[in-house]
Amino acid sequence: MYVFGYGSLIWDPGFEFEASELAEIKNYKRSFSMWSNHHRGTIDKPGLVLALEKSPNQSCKGIAFEVSSKHSLQVLSYLRDRELVSSAYEEIEVEIELAKSKRLVKAITFVIKKDHDQYCQLTLDEQARVIAQAEGGRGRNDAYLFNTEKKLTELGIISSDMRYLVQQVKKNKS
Repeated sequence: MYVFGYGSLIWDPGFEFEASELAEIKNYKRSFSMWSNHHRGTIDKPGLVLALEKSPNQSCKGIAFEVSSKHSLQVLSYLRDRELVSSAYEEIEVEIELAKSKRLVKAITFVIKKDHDQYCQLTLDEQARVIAQAEGGRGRNDAYLFNTEKKLTELGIISSDMRYLVQQVKKNKS
């Protein structure tokens, strides 16, 4: 079994896996388009987390985690508890391309439901203001952004939006 991580899973998977490598999913994009009232915000002061959303002619690079069949049920249970804390995400199986071998494999990932009330579309500046102020059960929203951008950069995945958000959040904090 493969799991495709595009946000916090890339720096904090929280489960046992056999191997991991860069991978890419076509016709989806990574964006801060999900209100977080649990992990990175509260009901009264929601934060923002990354979501994978359908987007023709775009792609998203992330990490493919290979999970042994021996651990697959345990990993799925863990991921469902973590990712499906609200009903904003849908668990789906997608085709991803592994970077090294160029092989196409099926992977489990979590995609935002655009008709859910936690789905949002904000400008980058609006996102930065929210991220700079929010905090939830798993910590500060800005730490989520900083950790994700740092890991993406280490992996050679450059996102001008993420870099801009980091700069703006730091400005909003000072």
